Amino acid sequence: MRDRASPARLLIADDSAPVRKGMRAMLAREPDLEVVAEAADGEEALRACRSSRPDLILMDVRMPKMDGLEATRAVKAEYPKTAVLIVTTHESPGYLLDAIRAGAAGYVLKEATRRELLGAVRGVLGGESPLDQELSARLLRRLAAGDGSRPHPPPEPPGERQESPAGSLTARELDVLALLATGKTNRQIARELHLSLSTVKGHLERLISKLGVSDRTQAAVKAVERGLLPNRGGE
Repeated sequence: MRDRASPARLLIADDSAPVRKGMRAMLAREPDLEVVAEAADGEEALRACRSSRPDLILMDVRMPKMDGLEATRAVKAEYPKTAVLIVTTHESPGYLLDAIRAGAAGYVLKEATRRELLGAVRGVLGGESPLDQELSARLLRRLAAGDGSRPHPPPEPPGERQESPAGSLTARELDVLALLATGKTNRQIARELHLSLSTVKGHLERLISKLGVSDRTQAAVKAVERGLLPNRGGE
């Protein structure tokens, strides 16, 4: 576990040197954050992860040799506790879903403001999964419509429970799940449902356990793919 008294260790992976320089300059002004390494492609990002052991990687998608999604899968396979935040120009629900499935904890666009990017970085480090909310809404609409371009979830292995986990979720947990699936943060969920932050975190921990997933982002995708969320009409 990272010592909270020391700065979080960050790795910037982007094939653009000016982008890496700009991110480093921005992050250098934050006393709780420290850039410990940079990488210009996915293979270099994986090597840098092995040598510097960052807490968080800011990962571009399109990079040579190994793209950001493949690099994310490789990093999470070797270092599951290392978080990955996708920072990209690609405003695509498809990329967002692929990033989530690769193990990314969050997805923000490079056009995000400094405040938004820093909020996403600290959100991931705090255990949240910040997602671009417009992209999240588009992704959910596409999944809910049964877009055939996305693979359906695999069938349950023989001998495992076949019933939907929806029956084991309480009404309040479904409320939290619905807001989670739109990309809202814990704090936003707490405000909307008039709950304390600790209560929301407790609901999320139980949701993750009941759905058999590893994090809140995976819970949102599983909820939509399995039809656990209410139909919100034109949203």
